[in-house]
Amino acid sequence: MQLLPGPVRRFAAWCAVILLASGVVYVAVRLCVEFRTAVTPALLALLGTALLRPLHRWLVKAHVQRSLAAGLTCVAVVAVVGGAVYIVVSALVETGDQIIASLRDAAKDLADHFGAAGTSLDDIASNARELLGKFGGTAASGVVTGISVVGEMVAMAVLALLLVFFFLRDSDRATGTVRAIAPPGGADMVEAMARRAFGAVEGFMRGTTLIALIDATCITIGLLVLRVPGAIGLGALVFVGAYIPYLGAFISGAVAVLVALADRGFVIALWALGVVLAVQVLEGHILQPVIQSRTVQMHPAIVLLALTAGASVAGILGMLLAVPLTAAAFGVVHELQARYAASGSPAGPPPRPSPGPPA
Repeated sequence: MQLLPGPVRRFAAWCAVILLASGVVYVAVRLCVEFRTAVTPALLALLGTALLRPLHRWLVKAHVQRSLAAGLTCVAVVAVVGGAVYIVVSALVETGDQIIASLRDAAKDLADHFGAAGTSLDDIASNARELLGKFGGTAASGVVTGISVVGEMVAMAVLALLLVFFFLRDSDRATGTVRAIAPPGGADMVEAMARRAFGAVEGFMRGTTLIALIDATCITIGLLVLRVPGAIGLGALVFVGAYIPYLGAFISGAVAVLVALADRGFVIALWALGVVLAVQVLEGHILQPVIQSRTVQMHPAIVLLALTAGASVAGILGMLLAVPLTAAAFGVVHELQARYAASGSPAGPPPRPSPGPPA
């Protein structure tokens, strides 16, 4: 190796480090996939804890016992989520027939304007029940598998809720636990990295939830003004889709525009498209810079790559978890950069960790 020039040796060293880090990441991802039944509820519980910790902290400051405060927080989550699911399902049930009828009317309009091609669309719309019946007969063989999947999802949701309770109740002990498992001499650095990673996840969850609420409210009001069927359900879809950056907003907005086109015609669909685009401009130029610029600092290209990687590993769930996990990783990297920069400078005591214990 001494015969090689210095730049070549440094390049070889960096290649070895990158290969080693890639191998560790690959093994960790494979283990998470193999143990996804336990890993997924834990990750979802961490996201829920990051979102709900302000409420739990407020209850504790109001002299509510920590276990009771954690229980009340979990009950509030169940009530809010259950109410949201009820609103969405009832809205879809009430407007489902209307949406299907509007799609059929749109097919008839296409038949009138485009002749044979439109007639084929009209035939498809008229025979939709027969097609669904045939598909249902084919899919009947997978009922047992579907029931097992639903059961697994319910079990993971219950486990995640229980973990949220324990994470909230024992969050005051998190710092001691992190320092106990840290290697000798590295407790301060590990604690700082944990705080920075959890702070990034917490900032992402709070900011995304606030942005999703504003987007869903504005789009719902616009669709109600335009008298688009299922406006509340479409607004709920916008709220859920906001947790998948860029792609979720595009899909939920496209669904809203298509429903408006099917039921209210081309002009109203253009107005719905204008509402969706106006909300996206508001989000991109005002909400994102103001709300999340101080907590999640990632280039859009990195976000898209993280979404793609998460989708390839775990589908929709991977897309949901990819961005907050990437934000946590960037938080750790920024903490390491700050510490090494401070240790390399002549003045430099290491920076103090940000306040707030990790969950």
